Amino acid sequence: MGKNKVLTEAAAERVDCVVIGAGVVGLAVARALAQAGREVVVLEAEGAIGTGISSRNSEVIHAGMYYPAGSRKARLCVAGNRMLRDYAASRGVPHKVTGKLIVATSEAEAAQLDGILEKGRANGVEGLAPVSAAQAREMEPDLDCVAALLSPATGIIDTHGLMLSLLGEAEGRGAALALKSPVTGGRPTDSGMLLAVGGAEPATLLARRVVLAAGLAAPRLGAALGLANVPPAHLCKGNYFTLSGRTPFSRLIYPVPVAAGLGVHLTLDLGGRARFGPDVEWVTEEDYRVDARRGDSFYAAIRRYWPGLPDGALEPAYAGIRPKITAEGEPAADFLIHGPAETGLPGVAALYGIESPGLTSSLAIAKHVGELLA
Repeated sequence: MGKNKVLTEAAAERVDCVVIGAGVVGLAVARALAQAGREVVVLEAEGAIGTGISSRNSEVIHAGMYYPAGSRKARLCVAGNRMLRDYAASRGVPHKVTGKLIVATSEAEAAQLDGILEKGRANGVEGLAPVSAAQAREMEPDLDCVAALLSPATGIIDTHGLMLSLLGEAEGRGAALALKSPVTGGRPTDSGMLLAVGGAEPATLLARRVVLAAGLAAPRLGAALGLANVPPAHLCKGNYFTLSGRTPFSRLIYPVPVAAGLGVHLTLDLGGRARFGPDVEWVTEEDYRVDARRGDSFYAAIRRYWPGLPDGALEPAYAGIRPKITAEGEPAADFLIHGPAETGLPGVAALYGIESPGLTSSLAIAKHVGELLA
């Protein structure tokens, strides 16, 4: 806060909108604001776009059946699914609508499928339908289950290609991206938010509108900027393993959800290679190393629905960290999207806890933020 006291408006460069964070959500917000005629500057602490949560996930286009009816996750995921598929198709962003099977491997899990189906239908999920074990095996002969749900609107997308497209459209409307430009402090003024920007060429900006879309750093920066109602930050790591060799599956395969995640599921990349994860590992600091010993639990989880997984077939891949705003053992939180009424500051919006399905929801989130700041 000491740095904030020396920030003065006289030395500041005045800008209309600042978006803090150049992940997929920040870039989608920048594009939406630029298309609305705003002057936009995107500040990114790292040396490239999307190096955090956006580059360390399953790259799945989710359909929206897991979330409580009426929740932001449900509404924005279902709307975002359609928006993202249409956007990718019209802009040539590599993607594929693979479909997904959510599988139960016991009668107890089969009962959970009923609840997922009910939620999905309440949320307006496209095409979600129950299938028998025989039908599931006909679709995927190597699969073992007692019942399943088919989600035909689920798919995969090239996240980096999406981010480059969003950035290109934002820049085409006059937006500017500043890399290696971390926000180091700030304070509200009568004229807007005064921001201290670090990096090789430190600067002071006075922004009429600010959107905090900084992923894992959002709660820390929200507190540093003096925003109201900043939630606590918790880190939940998810490790991924890849399959060596060819996969027998053509669809994504998900078990029933577990606490804090969707279970160790099988996803595909656009080259057809299979990967498994994420698991759930609560951590206290950012650490993206994958412990190969965690593979033992992966084999056990995967063989519940793919008994034929060969020994030695899993290789450590990468890890991501979910930006949780609830602690281990607490119920999962909804997306926290604060407009001026919640941040306590005119023209300031803040996004917290944008974990899965944040990628799928990115265009819908951007639309919502634009409306909050209109």
